[in-house]
Amino acid sequence: MMVSRREAVLDALHQVLRTQVEVGVTRLVERNLVLPDQIPRDGLVILRDGNPGEPEVTLSPLMYHYEHAAEVELFVQMADNRNDAALDDLGAAVGAALAIDRTLGGLCDWAEASAPVPTDLPVEGAASIKAALLTVTLHYSTPDPLI
Repeated sequence: MMVSRREAVLDALHQVLRTQVEVGVTRLVERNLVLPDQIPRDGLVILRDGNPGEPEVTLSPLMYHYEHAAEVELFVQMADNRNDAALDDLGAAVGAALAIDRTLGGLCDWAEASAPVPTDLPVEGAASIKAALLTVTLHYSTPDPLI
């Protein structure tokens, strides 16, 4: 089965996050997961496929150059007001994971993350959830948008 360049790059990013991002004593990094009702004790990282956007096209040879905006959602839910520090730790772990190999094993030209945009999500009868969204821009090229 042939895998498109887009899927290969997203899968490589997911694997880097799964193997390099330490979330407490466990690694809770998922891809395109529906947000659960409760956040695991050590936090949660969800990679969303995001938007490849409109490519720049070059001719001879024909190549489509993408700046794909994948989204990484970070979630923590601590009862003792440690949400801010825990969320910062998750963001730093994502940044450190990307810094190890910005080409994701040679599948893309460059991967870089934006600063996280934090928000508080109130939960009735429980500790609030602190969340942040950061964009990981994946620069890659392919001879066909579907391959």
